[in-house]
Amino acid sequence: MAKRILLLTCVAVFGTVFLNGGAQAQDPEFTQFYANPLYLNPAFAGSSRCPRMVMNYRNQWPGITRTYITYSASYDQHVDAMSGGLGILVTNDQAGDGTINTTNASVMYSYYLPVTNSFSVKAGVQAAFAQKSVDWTKLTFGDMIDNKLGFISQTNEQNPNRTVTNVDFSAGILGYSSSFFIGGAVHHLLEPDEAFISQGSSPLPMKITAHTGAIIPIGSASTRHKRRRRRNPNTLPESSISPNILYQKQQDFQQLNLGVYVTKGPIVGGLWYRNEDAFIVLVGLQTTNFRFGYSYDVTISKLSNASAGSHELSMTFQFNCRPKKKKFTPVSCPSF
Repeated sequence: MAKRILLLTCVAVFGTVFLNGGAQAQDPEFTQFYANPLYLNPAFAGSSRCPRMVMNYRNQWPGITRTYITYSASYDQHVDAMSGGLGILVTNDQAGDGTINTTNASVMYSYYLPVTNSFSVKAGVQAAFAQKSVDWTKLTFGDMIDNKLGFISQTNEQNPNRTVTNVDFSAGILGYSSSFFIGGAVHHLLEPDEAFISQGSSPLPMKITAHTGAIIPIGSASTRHKRRRRRNPNTLPESSISPNILYQKQQDFQQLNLGVYVTKGPIVGGLWYRNEDAFIVLVGLQTTNFRFGYSYDVTISKLSNASAGSHELSMTFQFNCRPKKKKFTPVSCPSF
C-alpha cells in the first residue's frame, strides 16, 4: 500500500508536467521558499520530525497604490503511528488594498519511506478549502465619471454580491539525503472555478513546482558536522554553502529562481536571481529552536522605479519532542 501511494503521487506530480495545458491565474508567491515549506510542497509536512510552527508575511510592491499583502501560518510534525507527517496551512492574500480577499485553509499528509540508510523519500497530498470575495465599494468604473464633477454616479456594472468557495487538492514528492534534496509539486489538481459572475469562466490553473539543492559544509565544520549529526540528525552545519534552483509554471507564467545561501554560525545570508524580474537579498538568524528571516526583492523589471521592491518576514518555532521510536531522517534544506 505504501508503494502504491508513493507511485500514485509520483504520477500526479510528474505526469502533470506533460499533460497540463494551462489556464489563467497566478498564486501568491513567497520569496523565502523554504521558510514556508508546506506552501512550497506538501511533501515537507513533518519533514523536521518535531512539531514546527511557521509564520510568514509578504508586502509586494508597496510603492504602487493598492498593493499585495499576503499572510501565512502553518503547523506540522511527524507522527510515528501514521508513518508520516501531518500539516495544517492557512494563507490570506489581499490584492488591491483588500479589494479581492482570498483565504485558504488546508490539511496535508506526507508518507515517509526510507529507501536506504542515506536516502529517503516523502510523498505528500493536500486537501484545501478556499474562499474568495470582492469588496465592491472599492471599485470604480468609467460610467461613474462626470466630465466636470468626477465620480458622482452609480455604476451600471453587475455587482456579483457573492463569495466564491471551492475545494481543491495538491500533491508533492521529495527525495533527500543528508546533503542533497530534490522535489516537485502540483497544486490545484481540480482547477477550481473562481468566477464571480459567469460561472465556469475562470478556472484556477495548475501550478507546477520543481526544486533542488544541496548543503555543503565548509572546511573543518564538515567533519564536526558529520560527528554531531550522527548524535542528532537535526543538527545544522556551523558553516555551509547551499546552492539552489527552483522552477514554477502556472499556465503562461514561468519563473526560474537561481540562488545560494551562506551560513556562518547562527547567521544566514542569501542571494537569488529571479528571471529578469528581481534580485533577492536575504539575511536570517537561526538557533536550534527559532529562526527569523528578512528578505528584500530588488525589482529590475520595468516596474523598478515605481514598485519599491517587496518585503518579506518569516518566523519559525521548532519545538522539542520525545525521543524517536523509529528511525527517521529529517530533511536537510535551507531555512529560508
